[in-house]
Amino acid sequence: MTTASARTSATKVKPPSPLRRPAYRRLMVGWFATNLGDSALYLVLAIWVRELTGSDAAGALVFLFLGLPALLAPWAGQLADRVHRRPLLIVTNLATASVILTLLLVQGPGQVWLIYAATFGYGLSAYVTSAAQSGLLRDLLPDDEIGTANGIFTSIDNGMRIVSPPLGAGLYVLAGPWSVVAVSVAGYLVMSLMLLTVRIEESAPEPRGEGESYWHEVSAGFRELLRDPLLRLLTIAAAAGFGLTGILNATIFPLIEHGLQAGPAALGPAQAIQGVAALAGGLLSAMLLRRLGERKLFAWGMTLVAIGSFAAWAIVQWPLPEEWMRWAGIALVQWPIGFGVPWVVVGLSTLRMRLVPRRLQGRTSAAMNVSINVPQMLFLAAATAAMVFIDFRWLLLVAAVGIAAAAVAVWVGRGLDPDTADGSGAASTHVADASAHDARPTSG
Repeated sequence: MTTASARTSATKVKPPSPLRRPAYRRLMVGWFATNLGDSALYLVLAIWVRELTGSDAAGALVFLFLGLPALLAPWAGQLADRVHRRPLLIVTNLATASVILTLLLVQGPGQVWLIYAATFGYGLSAYVTSAAQSGLLRDLLPDDEIGTANGIFTSIDNGMRIVSPPLGAGLYVLAGPWSVVAVSVAGYLVMSLMLLTVRIEESAPEPRGEGESYWHEVSAGFRELLRDPLLRLLTIAAAAGFGLTGILNATIFPLIEHGLQAGPAALGPAQAIQGVAALAGGLLSAMLLRRLGERKLFAWGMTLVAIGSFAAWAIVQWPLPEEWMRWAGIALVQWPIGFGVPWVVVGLSTLRMRLVPRRLQGRTSAAMNVSINVPQMLFLAAATAAMVFIDFRWLLLVAAVGIAAAAVAVWVGRGLDPDTADGSGAASTHVADASAHDARPTSG
């Protein structure tokens, strides 16, 4: 009788969820709002510059100014670790809304520089908010809720990438760029309002260590990522694997032309397939994380990205005769990549947040973003230049083999898992250090 009751009560135990915390729910609303505006704005800015100048190169420069702030990410992370994070997030969101409002001053080609400046400003704000939000979530949530929280945020991010670009383009055509500016500004104001109503007991900012140079402090995030063996493995694998996806981005139009035998307009539906898969992958990530752990979730994700990359090489190596077959081939490319990327991100982010001390969250978040985004930009630039004298099929094959190698490296790193004899000491000690660093309770 007692055994049956215990079994019944055990089946009613629900998995830990951050959604039970009012503070997290408010942050989630703010994240939804800012992602809606951000994803609608960035594409419209490129279209706007292209229309004002008539130059494809000028339009493409928008993406350069959006990517350049990655070089300043370590300083953004250092700022997030040295001040109170909730006020920093409020000020940053209000400042970003103000920067975007300057776009209202653009009247013609003579003010295109203002679009570039605003793009750089709101791109930089993304690194500040990412670093500060990482630390805020770590202060708010216990270890067993971090994976679910990351999965929800990743799903919102990917969902907005499906909805917002066509929404922004539609608003631009119907009502002009000012309507998109209004939506984006509203998103940042909503996040500021949510943050004003959130109550979180933050870990206290720490002064710089005695005798510690400023550069040593700023670079602490990179050193922390490389200190724990498992976190080091996943960080390097992500830098290599995601870096090589820059080749996939560089070859996307030849892939569409030869794989689908269609024009550039087919990129929209093809990307939508990946977006839907990414949304589904993000929603499944928390459940899989509880069953597999961070390393295996990361490994499966990188494996799926490799499968999609090999499929991309195959459908241009052996073109398919029927249109439905070609679309099925593109789906075989986009679905694995769409599912895999959120698993890699959630696995790495959750491990980082769990192992790293609270007041290093900002710098390690920034360091992780740099480790992923900078190699990707470099590979994209290199592949774009290489396509002048190398057949793009060879580039696709190089990317697929390299991504597969990154996945294999993580699979063979099973000895680093906390539940193995070889890996338990380092991981568990590091977690204990993180908890001892600041063990204050948090409140929603």
